[in-house]
Amino acid sequence: MAHWAVSVEVNSMAVPGQKPKPHIQAVREGTFRADRNTEGAKFAPMAPVEPDWSDRLPGTGSADVRRAAADVWARTIPALVHSAGLTDPQRETAIEYCVTVARLWQAERELSRSGLVVETERGNVKSPWVTIAGQYRSHFRSLVGELGLSPASATRITPPESGGDDDGVFD
Repeated sequence: MAHWAVSVEVNSMAVPGQKPKPHIQAVREGTFRADRNTEGAKFAPMAPVEPDWSDRLPGTGSADVRRAAADVWARTIPALVHSAGLTDPQRETAIEYCVTVARLWQAERELSRSGLVVETERGNVKSPWVTIAGQYRSHFRSLVGELGLSPASATRITPPESGGDDDGVFD
């Protein structure tokens, strides 16, 4: 059996300063410079296809989560395609965002039903849904920043010029 050694240089320090703009944004703004910007990965301009939520989230107990994920997809992904140039190869990030929002809503519903503290044979303890909601909320924040969905991260994304198209998603 052969053993392969891989040398990887890891920079554990964060790079100071502003996050780099996506290539398409720098081009739209006319600020792209080959010596300062990289094009990064190039993806075909295909809009992501909505998944079959019953395949992604099987089971009879997931019906509410499936409906919520489909709702989040319908409200969010077309706008991201238009405003940020989201493409099909980036589909998994979009799906992860939709599932995360749906699961966070599920956790919040359960917390509303059962409360923050539950009674067990050992006494009153923090509901496990508190931990689940916290984990999904943390993941939600990272995906919101990645996709440019918070007010602060949205300022880093410039929508494409309309080019006279009055059928845009923002109309």
